[in-house]
Amino acid sequence: MNRPDPSIDQPAVREAAQRLALGGLVAFPTETVYGLGARADDDAAVAQIFAAKGRPADHPLIVHVLDEAGASAFAIDIPDVAQRLMTAFWPGPVTVIVPRRPEVATACAGGQASIGLRCPSHPVARALLKSCRELGVPGVAAPSANRFGRVSPTRADHVRAEFGEAIPVLDGGVCQEGIESAIVDCTRGVPVLLRPGTLARAALEAVLGQALLDRDAAAPRASGTLASHYAPSSPVRLMRADALPDALAERVQHGPTGGALALYSAERPQIPGSTDASWVVWRRMPADPITAAHDLFAGLRELDDQVQALGGGVIWVEAPPADPTWDGVRDRLLRAAAD
Repeated sequence: MNRPDPSIDQPAVREAAQRLALGGLVAFPTETVYGLGARADDDAAVAQIFAAKGRPADHPLIVHVLDEAGASAFAIDIPDVAQRLMTAFWPGPVTVIVPRRPEVATACAGGQASIGLRCPSHPVARALLKSCRELGVPGVAAPSANRFGRVSPTRADHVRAEFGEAIPVLDGGVCQEGIESAIVDCTRGVPVLLRPGTLARAALEAVLGQALLDRDAAAPRASGTLASHYAPSSPVRLMRADALPDALAERVQHGPTGGALALYSAERPQIPGSTDASWVVWRRMPADPITAAHDLFAGLRELDDQVQALGGGVIWVEAPPADPTWDGVRDRLLRAAAD
């Protein structure tokens, strides 16, 4: 007999599940980021997510389910490539795009014939989904719990900073992964990677037994794949490590009149020819991709807050290595800097 996890606030989980069952919104932790949830089988409830985030209604949401059996409530078919990924990585940070049952989750799918499904591993998320199932809720739609296009939240206080007290938050601590799940389109016979995550491409391909294709014009719309996304309020610029010293030297000529400068880089920069560097802030970027992913969104939020406190400015981020293990971090940074 499975006993409840004593570290989980079970009354809070049950209250959140009841709120979802009645068509309300709840923010909750997953191993990737915090999600803004509504019952996925209720289009009116899902509409509240789009309204709260300011998200376009045709930009699909991912549905979180408790297990592989829960996927059948939303999928009319589970292709073999999807089944391989589910068996190997669920619960975990991979989303499969599969053919949708036409009678359910139309709003979640943005009107498409496919649906994105994920089974999270965070114990609070799993407790919530279990409680939801007991109340007749088959799955929870949950994009990241932030305003559309902005930096995703990895702590409960990040969610509160976005929405105040308007939306209740289940606090599950700091998210383990730190960036959103990998998304694999499994609707076309061959798997297509729509969005990288912390699971390395090589690990996905090893399970699939074939190469992943890259996203193309025929790919379905999917969460987090717009050109501009994951952006703080301060402009972000990606910089090569070897270009940083010269760029910084040029920037110092303008001093604080050019606005505050935040640097997210592997090494602390030397401020050339300047005795007053109070307008420059720095945060170390971790040297390994797993830690870098874990820290990325919290780091961008912290630097953004510091820049804004100094009256506004820009954030320069050292471009990550070209190694495929950095694909998830690189993807988020490229989108954050797209504007």
